Amino acid sequence: MPTTDAPTARLEIISDVVCPWCYIGKHRLEQGLAMLDDDVSIEVSWRPFELNPTLPKEGMDRGEYCEAKFGSIEQARQIYANIAANAEVDGLPIAVERIARTPNTRTAHRLIELAGTRGCQNELVDALFKAYFVDGRDVGDPETLLALSLAAGLSAPEAQQTLADDSGDDAIETQERAASAMGVHGVPAFIYNGRMLFSGAQSAQTIALTLKRAIAKGL
Repeated sequence: MPTTDAPTARLEIISDVVCPWCYIGKHRLEQGLAMLDDDVSIEVSWRPFELNPTLPKEGMDRGEYCEAKFGSIEQARQIYANIAANAEVDGLPIAVERIARTPNTRTAHRLIELAGTRGCQNELVDALFKAYFVDGRDVGDPETLLALSLAAGLSAPEAQQTLADDSGDDAIETQERAASAMGVHGVPAFIYNGRMLFSGAQSAQTIALTLKRAIAKGL
């Protein structure tokens, strides 16, 4: 806990739950935050970005998706082998070979937004990353999303309403446009007190150093 009355800084992470570098970046962020002084107070929140906003609501077969996005399954394997190697160095489990469908993540982002108002956003983001990258679950499937939401701490009525009601899409789209206007074109991107700080899955040491510099400058 902070030992001073210094104001709490806001660190917003713009990410997508199917972005492997966001999964790795979250782990490195947690390591970086642990390197900061005990009296530093930073409030972390998660903001939406859709890598595949035009995917159908039911998602897409993983093989078809990889061929369309990367040109071939072999090219996709090479890309994900590099990602898996990075995750292994960090001690993170990852099993992309288990993924059968690439989901549309809009509904997941609506639930993350709700979780941010209920104090369980970090838990839900963790659950979604694990479900997708470790267990190969379809995080666009309503039943899967409901189960993950309840396990993270959301109430059944609120989660079910968010799953059924797409009126929350406007808030997601507004945040995505705002991120684009700030120059966010790839994720993860890190916004410190409303300013773009850096992007990409930087090392824990780089994250800690960058945050220390921002704090020292009073940004």
